[in-house]
Amino acid sequence: MRLDKFLKISRIIKRRTLAKEACDSGRVSINGKIAKAGAEIKEGDIIELRLAARTFSYEVLSLKESIRKDEAISMYRILNKEG
Repeated sequence: MRLDKFLKISRIIKRRTLAKEACDSGRVSINGKIAKAGAEIKEGDIIELRLAARTFSYEVLSLKESIRKDEAISMYRILNKEG
């Protein structure tokens, strides 16, 4: 699954265009490497998202093409929030 699509479906970021902008501006990394919006992710990957002065880390638990809003949190696990 594409990184920007995962961020949108999991509702980490509300809109796919915002997810794409965050990725393409270098604020998102996968397993420690800066990633573009089209980067492929898989279960077990660690995503770091830098927004303003805060950094959020997530572990990808599952990849689903569609999911209900209240179940979206089951797609990832929050590892930490810094900042």
